Amino acid sequence: MLNAGGGLRMDINTLITQYGYAALVIGSMAEGETVTLLGGVAAHQGLLKFPLVAAAVALGGMMGDQLLYLLGRCYGGKILRRFPRYHTKIRRAQKMIQRHPYLFVIGTRFMYGFRVVGPLLIGASRLPPKIFLPLNIIGALVWALLFTTLGYLGGEVIAPWLHDLDQPLRLGVWLLLAIVRVGGV
Repeated sequence: MLNAGGGLRMDINTLITQYGYAALVIGSMAEGETVTLLGGVAAHQGLLKFPLVAAAVALGGMMGDQLLYLLGRCYGGKILRRFPRYHTKIRRAQKMIQRHPYLFVIGTRFMYGFRVVGPLLIGASRLPPKIFLPLNIIGALVWALLFTTLGYLGGEVIAPWLHDLDQPLRLGVWLLLAIVRVGGV
């Protein structure tokens, strides 16, 4: 997207409508809460369809966790040994996985700081794929519906305000919201 002066012009609405669902799949593969919330806001604004946003982020979240699980199954021991400082916490998490595999697999995507390391630990714990896959799908669907809905409801609050802003300021607000969410403020 070039402007009249030949420079690159970013229009967030165009980016979302052109690449929205693909961007949601890719963006939700790891730490995707921000992407999912913004997808919900875009659905509220009518730029994307809510069911497709939820499906796209569920797919991305499920694929990302499945890849991390497989990485953990194949190389988890080697990877985890590189972090001797966390050995006690890793052992505690692995015991929880053995005691409560269903709860841990579904819940790991809701635990702060475990979104990436959780599936890796689960794979390293040797939890069978026939148990992990269906739980991963269920967890991804619940997570996607919850965060897409939160974004949609958040759109009720911020969308009218965003429509009154001029384009450069609107992009700045979107970036600020993303930075605040990623930073955990």
